[in-house]
Amino acid sequence: MKYISVAFVAIMLLFYGCTAKKPLATLVPVTEEAAPAEVNFSEQTTWLLGYFSPGQLTRAPHSTWYIKGFDDYQLNTEPLNKLLEIPKDELTIKIVMGSWCPDSRREVPKFMRILQIWQFPAGKVTFIGVDNAKLSPVGEYTGLNIERVPTFIIYKNNIEVGRIIENPKTSLEQDMVNILTRNE
Repeated sequence: MKYISVAFVAIMLLFYGCTAKKPLATLVPVTEEAAPAEVNFSEQTTWLLGYFSPGQLTRAPHSTWYIKGFDDYQLNTEPLNKLLEIPKDELTIKIVMGSWCPDSRREVPKFMRILQIWQFPAGKVTFIGVDNAKLSPVGEYTGLNIERVPTFIIYKNNIEVGRIIENPKTSLEQDMVNILTRNE
């Protein structure tokens, strides 16, 4: 009987002694990275349409591709140094992208990383999201003549001076320098 009581106590200690008393939230932290790894960005529910804030790219589900692309981008330093010498005062930029588009998900984080290093004012960048037919519910959109995304449109004194369409010709940094120094 003594052995049965000792065995019973030992089993009870093992069973109850190993259970966590912590709430589930402390065991599995909820972060943006906890979003499903496999998001189908062709699903319309994930699309960013019309004018949107760049902050939306840092929240799930877009944070899965945006933050990684932003952090992992290796800057092209030679043209970046040239870009850093170009005044920004008279410039504005429109970024037309499709959150469903792999090219947009690849190039937009890189472009934003360049703008951060260049210290380009966030208030002078406009984001426009399009659907997979490259349409957007923005009044000025049809005049932009967008055929492919992403399209980065650079303006000086509200006049378009150039655009990078879908993929840079050399690198994003070099293409920006080429656009901004073309008419000097």
